[in-house]
Amino acid sequence: MLVHAIPASPTYEFAADLRAGLTRPGQKELPSKYLYDDVGSALFEVISRLPEYGLTRADERLLRRHADEIVDRVPGPVAVAELGSGSGRKTRWVLEALCRRQRTSYYPVEISRSALAMCERELSDIDAVTVVGFEREYLDGLLEVAACREPGQHLFLLFLGSTIGNFDRPAGAQFLSEVRRILQSGDALLLGADLEKPAAQLLAAYDDELGVTAAFNLNLLARVNRELDADFDLSQFEHVATINPRARSVEMHLQSKCRQTVRVPAAEVVVEFLKGETIWTESCHKYSAEEIVRTARNAGFACAAQWIDDQWPFAESLLIAQ
Repeated sequence: MLVHAIPASPTYEFAADLRAGLTRPGQKELPSKYLYDDVGSALFEVISRLPEYGLTRADERLLRRHADEIVDRVPGPVAVAELGSGSGRKTRWVLEALCRRQRTSYYPVEISRSALAMCERELSDIDAVTVVGFEREYLDGLLEVAACREPGQHLFLLFLGSTIGNFDRPAGAQFLSEVRRILQSGDALLLGADLEKPAAQLLAAYDDELGVTAAFNLNLLARVNRELDADFDLSQFEHVATINPRARSVEMHLQSKCRQTVRVPAAEVVVEFLKGETIWTESCHKYSAEEIVRTARNAGFACAAQWIDDQWPFAESLLIAQ
C-alpha cells in the first residue's frame, strides 16, 4: 500500500483546533476526528463488536446480503474510493462482488495511518484488488483519487458506517454537495446512515457497560497530553452520553468532575474548567430513510436503491451523481 502523508503539520493543526475549541465562549468542544489516533481507532474496532452497538453489524449485514445487487447497479468500469475506511472489514463484501466482474483499484482515504495499515492487511488476500491508501482529510483525498481515474472510468465512492451522522444536518448536506462537485455525472456513492430509534437503545450503544466507549472518549485527552504536552488528569473527567431530541442526535461529552486548570503548552493555552463543565467531542445524528433520499437529491444525487436492516434500523443508499 502506498500511504501519502498529510502535507500540513498535523501537530500545528491539532493545536490550533484545540485552542479554538477550548477557548470559545460557552460550550467547549473538540473536533471528533481527533478521537481516531492509533489508540482511538483500535478502541473503536472493539466498540463495533460490542453487543450494545448494533450499527456496525447492521452495516455489515446489508453489505454482505446485498453486495452483488449493489455492484450490479453501479455503472462500470469503476475504481473504488472509500472515505474513512477503518479496518476495511466491511468493504470486503463490496470488493469481492466487484472483483467477480473486473480487476479493481481501491483507494481508502483515512486520517489514521494505523487504520490504513489494518485495511491493507484485511484486504491483502483479494488477488484482483490493488490497494492505494491516502492519509488525508476526506475531501482532499477524494480530489486526489478523482485525479487518478482513467478515461471512461467511473468512481464508486463508499461512505459507510453512518459517518455522515457526525456532521450536523446543514453541514452534512453541505458535505454531500461538496462530494458531488468532485464527482462526475454517473459516478456512484454508497451512503450508510443510522436511522432513528428509541433513546434507551441509543444511550446503551454510546455508553456501554464495559466502558469501552468511555475509554475511547477519554483517549482524546490522553492524546492531547501525548502530542501537545498537556496536563489533563484523566481521572478528573468522565464520559457522558446524552440525547439531543431537537437535533435528533446522540452527543458525547467529557465532563469535568471538579474545578480545575489545564495547561496545553504546545497550543499556548491555559484552560479553566468548572465542576460539571463539559467538552463536546462528538455528535451522532440519526435520520429517517426518506430524509436521506431528500438530502441526497438536494445535493445533486438520485437514489437508485435503498436497503434497510431489519434488526437494527440502518440504511445503505446507492446514490448516482446527476
